[in-house]
Amino acid sequence: MANGTILSLVQNTLQGMGVAKYGDPTTLVGNTNQDIVQILALINAEGDALAHEKDWQAQQIQYIFTATTYEYTGTVTSGSTSVTAMSSVTGLTTNPTYFQVTGEGIPQDCFITAASGTTVTLAQAATESGTAVTLTFSQILFAPPSDFDRQIDRTHWDKSKHWEMLGPSTPQQREWLRSGYISTGPRIRYSYMGGYFMIWPPLGTTESLSFEYVSKYWVLATAPTLLTPTKQSFTVDTDTCIFPDALMRALIKLKYFEVKGFDTTAYYRDYTQQRDMAKANDGGSQTLSMNPRQASILIGWDQIPDSGFGS
Repeated sequence: MANGTILSLVQNTLQGMGVAKYGDPTTLVGNTNQDIVQILALINAEGDALAHEKDWQAQQIQYIFTATTYEYTGTVTSGSTSVTAMSSVTGLTTNPTYFQVTGEGIPQDCFITAASGTTVTLAQAATESGTAVTLTFSQILFAPPSDFDRQIDRTHWDKSKHWEMLGPSTPQQREWLRSGYISTGPRIRYSYMGGYFMIWPPLGTTESLSFEYVSKYWVLATAPTLLTPTKQSFTVDTDTCIFPDALMRALIKLKYFEVKGFDTTAYYRDYTQQRDMAKANDGGSQTLSMNPRQASILIGWDQIPDSGFGS
C-alpha cells in the first residue's frame, strides 16, 4: 500500500527528472500549469487502466445483502393484471421492479410493475379469481454496490442455507428456468441482466446472500479510517492509492516522456518491472504441494482397522 500522497509523488518524480521550471509544484489538483494538468490526467487514466489489469487484493470486497420477502393478501381477478384490496404494499419497490409474486392464480415468472395504495399491478394477467388470496412477494433483482466493477467467480453463496449459488446462468438457461415446467430446485441460480444481479427461483423466505466483487475504486481519500479505496481518480493533493510508490513514480516518468515524444525504452522497462513486482507481491501466493491430495486430520478410512475395529 502506497503511503506517498499524489502531490509528493509528482514532486519527487519531476525533481528526479530534472524538470526545473515547475518541478516542485505546491499544488497538483487545480494547478493551471498545462504540464501539471496533463500529468494529473495521465496518472488518473493510467491508474484506472492499471486497476483493471488484475484483481488487486485492496479492490476485493465482500458484499452481504438480504433477499427480502413479504407476504400479503389481495383480491385476484382472472384475466386482470390488477390485484386489489391489498392488505399492504409496504416495501414493494417498482422503479426498478425488484419483486416477483407467487400465489394462487399468479402465472410463473410474474413481476410486479406498480404498487400503491391498496393495488398492485402485475406484469402478467392472473389465471384465476379469488379474494384474500395469500401472495408472496420475493425480491429476485438486486442493484449492485455503487463501486461494483466486476464479479469474482465462485464467491456467490446463500449464507442462510450454507450453499454455493450456481451460475452465472446464460440467457438461454435463465429463460429455460423462468419459463419451463422444471423451474425450481434446492439451489439458487444467479445471473446478471440489465446491470442488476438476479437470482432464481423466488425464495419465498428472507435469506442472507453474499458474493465478492472487484471495486472500481483504487484511490484512497485523505486520512482514510480504513485501507479501502473510495475513489476512481485523484481529486485532492493528499490522496494516496493502492499501488506501491515505486510503481507510481515509474508510471509518471513513462507517461510524461511518452506524451512528449521522447525515447521511453528505459522508462518502459522500469515501469513493467515495477508493475510485475507489484502484481507478484500483491496478496501473496498459494503454496503448491507435491502430494496428490491433502492429508486428512480427521478420522477416515485410513484409520479404520481391517478387522476387530479396535476391540
